[in-house]
Amino acid sequence: MAKIKVLLVEDEPTLAMIIKDTLDGEEFDIVLAADGEEGLALYKEVKPDIIVTDIMMPKIDGFTLVRHIRKTDSQIPVLFLSARSAANDVVEGFELGGNDYLKKPFGMAELIIRIKALLNKITVKKEEQSTFELGQYTFDSITQTLQYCGEKQLLSNRESEILKRLCENKNHVLPMKDVLLDLWGDDSFFNARSLHVFITKLRHKLSADETIKILNVRGIGYKLIID
Repeated sequence: MAKIKVLLVEDEPTLAMIIKDTLDGEEFDIVLAADGEEGLALYKEVKPDIIVTDIMMPKIDGFTLVRHIRKTDSQIPVLFLSARSAANDVVEGFELGGNDYLKKPFGMAELIIRIKALLNKITVKKEEQSTFELGQYTFDSITQTLQYCGEKQLLSNRESEILKRLCENKNHVLPMKDVLLDLWGDDSFFNARSLHVFITKLRHKLSADETIKILNVRGIGYKLIID
């Protein structure tokens, strides 16, 4: 079985070596980068299966690194590592195309589970419906784009994941708890607030067609309807 190639971008050498020593073996092949600039070069060279990156780094930070990568690659899963956990930092990470967020310090077992979960989601996604007609919009969950009257706008990875679930449950309530557990890993009040921010952004991006509504079913979830 082919190894999972992980590009680990981490400027703390001790932590980087602990992760490499723990994960390197039969399942994983860990490629190390000490900063975002080196990480971007190695991404182009080694073509990893997944990127695990710190946020605060010299030369190019993790957010900027992912911003560059998402210009040409919307599919590779990205897991952010950071000691920062403010709501704005987490939301920004997901907006830029991050798929998951792991707060330092963390256990190696949890890191492995998160990596495998992200890779499994990408595999399953390729087998599911990816294009949806929403009134006058066309939504492509693979390219993460919304097209309206010939013009395309790019969605963040998290916006795309949420909209896809709304489309799959059109005219039915999408339970908030299910989305939070699936995309955030827990259904805390903090994450519920973050989800509501993304719902508001989606409403704005779909506002050109007044027949499209994302309703808030108080205390339960959200419902996508098209009149």
